[in-house]
Amino acid sequence: MSVNDEGLILISLQCVNLTWLKLRGCREITEAGMAAVGENCKALKKLSCASCVIGIKGINAVISRCQGLEELFEIVNGQSFAPLMIGSKRLRSLKVIGCLGDWDDTLEKIGNLHSVLVDVHLEKIQVSDVGLVGLSKCLGLDTLHIVKTAECSNVGLNLVAKNCRMLRKLHVDGWRTNRIGDDGLIFVAKHCINLQELASIGIYPTSSSLEAIASKCKALERLALCGLNTVGDAEIECVANKCVALKKLCIKGCPISNVGIEALASGCPNLIKFKVRRCRKVTSMVVEWVHEHRESLAFSFDNSDYEALNASQIDHDHAANDVIHFTEKMRRWLLQQKHQMITMDWQC
Repeated sequence: MSVNDEGLILISLQCVNLTWLKLRGCREITEAGMAAVGENCKALKKLSCASCVIGIKGINAVISRCQGLEELFEIVNGQSFAPLMIGSKRLRSLKVIGCLGDWDDTLEKIGNLHSVLVDVHLEKIQVSDVGLVGLSKCLGLDTLHIVKTAECSNVGLNLVAKNCRMLRKLHVDGWRTNRIGDDGLIFVAKHCINLQELASIGIYPTSSSLEAIASKCKALERLALCGLNTVGDAEIECVANKCVALKKLCIKGCPISNVGIEALASGCPNLIKFKVRRCRKVTSMVVEWVHEHRESLAFSFDNSDYEALNASQIDHDHAANDVIHFTEKMRRWLLQQKHQMITMDWQC
């Protein structure tokens, strides 16, 4: 609260080479302070504003002056900035999370302008295949997150995969709507052969799509399969036999057993980190087996009852050991209940 326009103006004068500015809870800053940033910090590339009362005019005061701005995030009332997103020819990263309004039109216009977008994160917003069709025109797309967007289906994902062949990272949380599944993933396998990272959450793939991914995406290094009722030992054995480049694997809430775990430990020659959570058919006996047969593999296993209480969620788990204290588990579970989030951690 002690940072006001005077302080921000001073920062802008002293830090003329500033490239990243993050403001949080700075309610004393107005359009005047932001205008000074835009005027003095021409090299600004990233701007984040959360819990501030700057308003659209304050944001515009920066955007209109900083032609090199590439990232704008944590903005309330995101639809108000749609014209700026559409008109920004240098916008490379777009993250729209929980913003109200229909985003199809915005994404369609961004695509029609042959945007240079490379990183797109869409989460808990109103967007359909129409928006994905717009994104499919961003031919340099490298990373795409489609998280809890109930109206997106295989149709939109297919077109993205067909056109955006440089795609390396794909996260899909189908929210168990059964609108994205085998067909979409098979298109990804066919056209996005450079794929390195795939997270599948709450969708219904079978051995058909997983075999296609494993066979064609030879560069796949990171794979997450979470809350997939259709993924059992047979599907996992396919991954074990064909994902030769795989380095990190996370399986949560899938009906696999010790048989599938042993197959993975015996296959995937480059696997270095392997996490298993909330897979009820997997028992602790497999931990010793893996350690005996693959000493170099960092294997993490947890089927705790408290994590199972919230099996539809994926938490940030940085634990280094298989056994975590009861109090820590309870704290994590309560936080999960409070925030109701699904996240992925590739640093496990």
